[in-house]
Amino acid sequence: QVQLVESGGGLVQPGGSLRLSCAASGSAFNFYAMGWYRQAPGKQRELVASITSDGSANVADSVKGRFRISRDNTKNTVYLQMNSLKPEDTAVYYCNSARSRYSLPGNSWGQGTQVTVSS
Repeated sequence: QVQLVESGGGLVQPGGSLRLSCAASGSAFNFYAMGWYRQAPGKQRELVASITSDGSANVADSVKGRFRISRDNTKNTVYLQMNSLKPEDTAVYYCNSARSRYSLPGNSWGQGTQVTVSS
């Protein structure tokens, strides 16, 4: 089972940027689809972005044009570049892995990283 560790969250002003990282253990990382999810207080966890093993990326409409997902298979890491952040982006962000994009979310979750957008 893949183990995932997120980092890069923090407090940022509206309009600012953050880059989240998710480091995965194991040698099969390059075969997995990866997803970034977020959960705001009182809300359900939602898929923000996903990327297949060969790098095909999708992002949710709510973040399209602002967020970008990428991966570096040599580093077993997936990234979420977040630009033009809004207060409504405030949430705990989690990464997740699965055998395919259509199998997301899989059973492997990281511990999450807090993103707070506030002036």
